[in-house]
Amino acid sequence: MSDKRLVPTSGTVHWIGTGLSTGRSGLGLLCDHAERVLLWDRTTERAARRLAALGLAGRAEVRALDPGAVEAHVRAGDVVVSMLPAAEHVGLLRLAIARRAHFACTSYVSEALSEQADAAADVGVVVLTEAGLDPGIDHLMAHHLVEQARQQVGDSAASVTFTSYCGGIPAVPNDFRYRFSWAPYGVLVALGTPAQYIEAGLRRTARHPWEATRPLQLAGEGFEVYPNRDSLPFIAQYGIPDGWQLGTFIRGTLRNAGWRQAWTQVFDTVRTGDQARVRSLAGELAERYPTTETDRDRVVLSVALAVRNADGRQWRGACLLDLVGDETESAMARCVSLPLAFGVTRILDAALPSGLHRAAETADEATRWMDFLNSHGVRSTFDDTLPTPSGALA
Repeated sequence: MSDKRLVPTSGTVHWIGTGLSTGRSGLGLLCDHAERVLLWDRTTERAARRLAALGLAGRAEVRALDPGAVEAHVRAGDVVVSMLPAAEHVGLLRLAIARRAHFACTSYVSEALSEQADAAADVGVVVLTEAGLDPGIDHLMAHHLVEQARQQVGDSAASVTFTSYCGGIPAVPNDFRYRFSWAPYGVLVALGTPAQYIEAGLRRTARHPWEATRPLQLAGEGFEVYPNRDSLPFIAQYGIPDGWQLGTFIRGTLRNAGWRQAWTQVFDTVRTGDQARVRSLAGELAERYPTTETDRDRVVLSVALAVRNADGRQWRGACLLDLVGDETESAMARCVSLPLAFGVTRILDAALPSGLHRAAETADEATRWMDFLNSHGVRSTFDDTLPTPSGALA
């Protein structure tokens, strides 16, 4: 869609939802960049408390999510940022389109969201998605690596290995080998969703993703990783050339070593498919493993690519992000909210054309995003030594 159709931005941002992924870095960036920021929560008191806890008291206006309240406030050219559960995105996007406001979230593009994005393009509205950590920063790394490999090896390759693993884990591993950084029920539902990927040159499906868990060494430290969701659509999204013969293509989840053993009873419940039991277990786990003010989390994201041509030319590279939270902000909140907020600044600066976007869909734009993140405390490193996976865990 032509940039000429783009609805001019008003400078107002509606940040809707104040959960664990709303970070000081991201929201603070918007308070500095936007003319006006409105923070929405169930009550104005909750919104004000969250703002104060982030050290941003008085930097944004607070609003309550009363029936009809958002509809009454959104105007043409505003940016609506949904930090609500993914099921709420489509309704907010419909509202944004009706008001000719732009929209941003961190979630994967669902079929319903994609359909609405087509309507958004027709009225000059930007829809930014997959702009957090995973999905989000992982996309930036993938585009960067693919472009580097194409420059060195070209668009034909006899052997290609691509892996992308991300996890939010405790900075100090606990007995459970996990720290909930989003709703426990959502974590369990994701575990119950089959994973599709490519391994040994074949398309594979893991009905129970944890059964495909592998050990992984990163910088001398052991982790466990497993495929997550459907990796296959990202082959095209990352611009993998048709002439590259994929031996491995996996997007997945990273956990502390010992995770699979620690979660044995969880898997038994998820395997039943009984959602009532899964919901009950999610509640029990939330009580048993609460997130406290003294906890420190850690985000580890590894994206790696190895490409070998038939004539022997080869290229390999890996990007690694390893960040520990502190008393001002969790690592997860920083890694989710900061790239999202930067994406919103791109909307505010009229740098994105109307229609559907995922975090940085070109190598040049990915470099722009990564340079920004590196300069704002979310630093990744590049190495030509690849992570070392092993066989399946017993």
